[in-house]
Amino acid sequence: MRLSRYFMPTLREAPADAQIVSHQLMLRAGLIRQEAAGIYAWLPLGLKVLKKIEQVVREEMDRAGAIEVLLPTLQLADLWRESGRYDDYGDEMLRIKDRHDRDLLYGPTAEEVITEIFRAYVKSYKDLPKNLYNIQWKFRDERRPRFGVMRGREFLMKDAYSFDIDEAAARKSYNRMFLAYLNIYARLGLKAIPVKADPGPIGGDLSHEFIILADTGESEVFAHGDLVEMGAPGPDIDWDGDLEPLVTQRASLYAASDEMHDAARFEAEVPADKRMTARGIEVGHIFYFGEKYSKPMKALVTGPDGKDVPVHGGSYGVGVSRLVAGIIEASHDEAGIIWPDAVAPFGVAVVNLRPGTAEVDAVAEQAYKALEAAGKEPLLDDRDDRPGAKFASIDLVGIPWQLIVGPKGVAEGVVEIKRRATGERQTLQLDAALKVIAG
Repeated sequence: MRLSRYFMPTLREAPADAQIVSHQLMLRAGLIRQEAAGIYAWLPLGLKVLKKIEQVVREEMDRAGAIEVLLPTLQLADLWRESGRYDDYGDEMLRIKDRHDRDLLYGPTAEEVITEIFRAYVKSYKDLPKNLYNIQWKFRDERRPRFGVMRGREFLMKDAYSFDIDEAAARKSYNRMFLAYLNIYARLGLKAIPVKADPGPIGGDLSHEFIILADTGESEVFAHGDLVEMGAPGPDIDWDGDLEPLVTQRASLYAASDEMHDAARFEAEVPADKRMTARGIEVGHIFYFGEKYSKPMKALVTGPDGKDVPVHGGSYGVGVSRLVAGIIEASHDEAGIIWPDAVAPFGVAVVNLRPGTAEVDAVAEQAYKALEAAGKEPLLDDRDDRPGAKFASIDLVGIPWQLIVGPKGVAEGVVEIKRRATGERQTLQLDAALKVIAG
């Protein structure tokens, strides 16, 4: 992509009402534009990042055995009346009537819809377990939307729903999602901690939040240092094996956000030299809720004994659009965003310092085409602008590598490369520079 033909509207200053770093940088870097309170248009750079995060989530869900569906954004109120949640959910639910005077709602979550689909088709325990997931826009009518996409009203969510014959089987499904979530965050370059959580309006008696560490986080986290350093289990898990030891290894160590923190227990269970306190951002939540939805909605299967029983369910949410902001909160500096390679909108910025000069244009084009052929998603900055302005905008939007082509370097047969995350610079011949970037 040539920047002279692209749409990348950057701002020198963030609007005054942008209170946190991610909101400020997303507006300044031209990732989003606010259309109404808590509702944003996703501009080209932001959309590219959003799609890359979505793909990482999709791949890890598929790896863990979940099956993708696409559910509607508008849902029938009658389904929520069946579950008993329509009147209980509160003012965050956007209620709508269509031209036939039917009650609808803009879905804040999808337990009812997926349960209705499940009960229509699955009748026997032999067809279990099942885990269906959905990546779709949701809406919660926050009273005071703030912090950009971190707490907006419209948001992109991955929600998965497991169905099992009994509690023991349901906990196996829960364990799969627990470990899959850790793999998601690790691939996104994030350090995530699973903490015991309040199930809230979803319901249930087993729940964990996943909190990524960021100095600007909204929550305070208290955790055992070994858990923080333990990391993700990685892709080579035997998903059909016994996952309980891997989960217990993590869930048995103390970890809590400030609202669930027990200071006395923290001091009793965690040695002084292992006590870690940090700021964090919640980016995922998983629940086991048993028969909460299957009983009132009659989602039954025939068990081994020939009797119909309600299935045991769980739900598992990842805030895909929230993760864009979460990554920025965890990875930025005074110059702008520092994207992890996995989700950067472009892999390399080829910065032409003197467009219109034949020799410089030729080297820049050569570099651009070589990087394109190597699948590195290059952005060619061919704008007729001052070098300082070019560097500032490329740093702002956070592209991981810069390959800088200028008249002096071309005359000497070299180019300069810069790694955005570290600021490290190297002056190399073009072929050597391309090899470094290719890894």
